[in-house]
Amino acid sequence: MEDKKIVNKPNINQNIIMENREKVCVTGVIDIHSFDDELVLAQTDLGILTIKGDDLKMNKLSLDNNELIVEGKITAIAYSDINNAKTKGFVSKLFK
Repeated sequence: MEDKKIVNKPNINQNIIMENREKVCVTGVIDIHSFDDELVLAQTDLGILTIKGDDLKMNKLSLDNNELIVEGKITAIAYSDINNAKTKGFVSKLFK
């Protein structure tokens, strides 16, 4: 019988809820790196979260509750790995 190695993962829960590509609610937000009407870069428990779109507005930001709500025309949502973002620079990874 083969021994299976158990890997302990941190107990991290994160939710992303998008409504009609017009509103996105994110939990697990630690910090906001940048924000404008076309791009939001948020540090989350699971990595850098990029939200792209048009006419983006930050409706709610609560770092005490780790919540973020962005409204506008959302065209893309993507994660960048925390380790790769630190070593290669997360901005260079966004424009590959």
